[in-house]
Amino acid sequence: MKLPRRKFLQLAAGAAVLPAVPPLACAQSYPAHAITLVVPFPAAGPADVIGRIIAEGMRASLGQAIVIENVAGANGIVGVGRVARARPDGYTLSLGTWNSHVGNGALYSLQYDLLNDFDPVSLISTFTYLIVTRKAIPAQNLREFIAWLKANPDKASEGNPGAGSPGHVGGVLFQNMTGTRFQFVPYRGAAPAMQDLVAGRIDMMIDNPVTSLPHVRSGSIKAFAVTAKTRLAQAPEILTVDEAGLPGFYLSNWGALWAPKGTPRNVIAKLNVAVVDALADPAVRRRIADQGMGIAPPEQQTPEGLRAIHRAEIEKWWPIIKAAGIKGE
Repeated sequence: MKLPRRKFLQLAAGAAVLPAVPPLACAQSYPAHAITLVVPFPAAGPADVIGRIIAEGMRASLGQAIVIENVAGANGIVGVGRVARARPDGYTLSLGTWNSHVGNGALYSLQYDLLNDFDPVSLISTFTYLIVTRKAIPAQNLREFIAWLKANPDKASEGNPGAGSPGHVGGVLFQNMTGTRFQFVPYRGAAPAMQDLVAGRIDMMIDNPVTSLPHVRSGSIKAFAVTAKTRLAQAPEILTVDEAGLPGFYLSNWGALWAPKGTPRNVIAKLNVAVVDALADPAVRRRIADQGMGIAPPEQQTPEGLRAIHRAEIEKWWPIIKAAGIKGE
């Protein structure tokens, strides 16, 4: 079928300008379809749970589903690397944690730059740690425990979920700040390490409250301090490290959202608004609290706030990890 000359010219002119339209149109109409959130760890773990909670909460603001894709492997390197190589259009995002976006940079030689290959969207959640010991440790508080460690150099053992984990690196900082020496015992996860602590086969852990608190409350282990400036809402009787005699020994983990570098600013802004709106939802806040985590304060929910925290964490922890000679497994 032949087209009239005028119609043909109209279509040709439209086709000629099409290449210039998609980037602007895509950014303005974002999101036009479902978004993929890559969680670089296995399903059902803490990062996966936070990813699913925030993905569901963001749906209302965005008007599109966020599909979770678990891309596990190499302590999060595989999944984060996939997002680093993704098209920066806002349709592939990364859920990140201390492990994937801080620790890995000092533990491994990465094919991407953690600071420069991602655009921050928002800090989502945070959780602190507890300094816990086996029940029979001959100490009643943190000061007495530190004194006992000093009196028994290299005899005590600290269990952790693996080389370079927050529990392991936190243990190195603990040694540096207290002048103590003890052995590190790596496990394949916090749960088996906790089993050995309860059984008295190891002496201490720096562990998350979700795993530890049930055993503290049952009297199976002792809790000497929270590694934060404030006490835990769910266990206000446990002292902070400042109160317990080890001021400044702060250790926390968190969940945050990143996009590939070069994602349009208005797309980042839309994603940020969706996260902030979700975190203001009482149902979302309750679900995060049920995981033993806190909501990031408003000033840290901004892209700038996340960028500052990310940089500060790297500047704090990379020298500690490298000085200790810790290598990724």
